[in-house]
Amino acid sequence: MVNWFYDCYSILNKVYSDKAFFKQALSDTVIEEKNRPLTVKTCYGVLERDGELSYYIKQIADKSPKLVIRTILKISMYAIKYLDKHGYAVTKNAVELTKKLGKAGMSGFVNAFLRKFIDYKFTLPKDEELRLSIKTSYPLFAVKQMVEKYGISRAEKILSAPHADICLSFYDTDGKAYLESQNSEFESTPFENVYTLKKFTRTPEYDDGVYTYQALGSVAICEAVTPCESLLDCCSAPGGKAIRLSHKCGSVTSWDIHEHRVELIESYKTRMHVTNVKASVKDAKVYDEEFKESFDAVLCDAPCSGLGVAGDNPDIKINRTEESVKELIEEQLQILTTVSKYLKKGGCLYYSTCSILPCENDGTIERFLELNKDFAVERVTSPLNGESTLYGVQFLPDISGGNGFYLSKLKKVR
Repeated sequence: MVNWFYDCYSILNKVYSDKAFFKQALSDTVIEEKNRPLTVKTCYGVLERDGELSYYIKQIADKSPKLVIRTILKISMYAIKYLDKHGYAVTKNAVELTKKLGKAGMSGFVNAFLRKFIDYKFTLPKDEELRLSIKTSYPLFAVKQMVEKYGISRAEKILSAPHADICLSFYDTDGKAYLESQNSEFESTPFENVYTLKKFTRTPEYDDGVYTYQALGSVAICEAVTPCESLLDCCSAPGGKAIRLSHKCGSVTSWDIHEHRVELIESYKTRMHVTNVKASVKDAKVYDEEFKESFDAVLCDAPCSGLGVAGDNPDIKINRTEESVKELIEEQLQILTTVSKYLKKGGCLYYSTCSILPCENDGTIERFLELNKDFAVERVTSPLNGESTLYGVQFLPDISGGNGFYLSKLKKVR
């Protein structure tokens, strides 16, 4: 068990200490293959319940231990409470790991803490917003926004919604027939040739472009885009929306600010056999006169908090702060304002996020419209269940398949 504990620590330390993305930390860490499923499940679970586990530490410890010890304790508490591992065995291995990491002086503390944890009777705070933050591990500032918008009962349903199922999109292949040939259990979606599954192991046909993975909310955004001759996807990587839109638009111009992410778009194009997507490195915040009024449509899938897809990326809830979201909002407005100038008169500007926070969604659109009187709101409809907002549609985890996305459609009227 020590090796499993150590592998979990190695991955989680990169997330907690280096602010790495969980998926990247997992990819970059050499771990024992025989324990991989358990290691992944443990790390994911610890991050998903970080708020709860942090609360336990505050309740038991007189003062907060340093990061190394906090990480060991979180792994241990998760193993005891959610993996039904024997408390004595977990404590023994946690103490050994503490020594292995050069913190022998803290081994007594770890031992005493975990022995106390096993029988400790926890009570959550009476404050409803703080309680919800602890239960769901969403940061308190985000919980407050959701409660203000939806009320405590609905906010809890949204933030506690089950994770999204796997979503597969097929283009030139009959997806239903293919999945049946794989003996897969699947569900239809409101979109043609798009299916959701509880579990699915990637097959060789993925590399041949027979199907691709794309979140259901992301599909819904693409399907709400009106077909046109030329579309700019200005924050495009890794390219899922650009590829889907290439099937309904004459040409798609894809930009991303980072070269390695443009390479992801190129790879996606090649795998899916798409030829009408042109990808290049471009900072969407910086105006380029060359592209003035060049496109029939512009999709701005803006950088955002990602709190709508935190179920798939649990590190998001840990690394997002109120200040970082404020910075993102300013970047969203800057990008939106710049790329709106690339739109032809009569064209449509689509603004989307994978956020559930009103400040990043209707909030950003409201500020944009105040500054750009030549744009008018167009009604957005979708077969995927969502909630209409003042300026668009909000897909929410509890009613829209487990993830949260937002879309607003604006027409350039003059």
